[in-house]
Amino acid sequence: MLGCSGGIVAGQHTTSFLVDDDILIDAGTGVASLTLDDMQRIDHVFLSHAHLDHILCLPLLLDAAGALRHAPVQVHALPETLAALHRHVFNNQIWPDFSALPRGRPYMNLVPLKTGEVLDIGNKRVEALPARHSVPAVGYAVSRSMPAQPAPCWVFSGDTGPNRAFWERVNALDVGMLVIETAFSDDEAELAAASGHMSPAVLAESLTHIAADKTFPIYISHTKPAEVSKIMGQLKAANRNLSRPLDVRWLATGQLLHL
Repeated sequence: MLGCSGGIVAGQHTTSFLVDDDILIDAGTGVASLTLDDMQRIDHVFLSHAHLDHILCLPLLLDAAGALRHAPVQVHALPETLAALHRHVFNNQIWPDFSALPRGRPYMNLVPLKTGEVLDIGNKRVEALPARHSVPAVGYAVSRSMPAQPAPCWVFSGDTGPNRAFWERVNALDVGMLVIETAFSDDEAELAAASGHMSPAVLAESLTHIAADKTFPIYISHTKPAEVSKIMGQLKAANRNLSRPLDVRWLATGQLLHL
């Protein structure tokens, strides 16, 4: 967990998850904790959406490690996300267009994906999951690619508000753990709804869509630094009031999770 905060303060970084050593899920400020050798090994970046806290370090990652690599980094995202990156970041004004530069050996390749698409990358399988945010967005399910038997998934909601389609797909997967956002406290529920985020009461209601036969830890991410204690308290209370209280945990920068 390179970063899982909804903002930056000392010791906390925005969303970025390193899967093994070659896949990056989002590219927030947590990427800055990687060494140059770490960065050089990343072959694929999957972006959930185009907001700054999820893409901020992508230009810097490419600049730092691009010349050391023998092939472009494959940047996967919705077409709308890639268009926003190209228009507003890699536009040769804010940052060089590394999809075309250096000429003849660009540092990145922009790869459009669609919700529901499944990619096999080495021994891993990545599926784009439906999300409902203020801009086009997806979540991701990542598992070992094991044709002979199903493998449990690490599921990441991305930034999302209530989204029945997400839970329908989660209930069809073998989920080993879920990382889901709760950006605002219930005191700011109106702001959470307007910006396509969760608050504790909304998340608690959403969790009731998990099928009764499903049991897995649920890690909370993307909490605003100024509201972490309040969000934690409100979510714990809401979870206790559910007919089936769930295994809710808090994610921390630097945490290592195994499937």
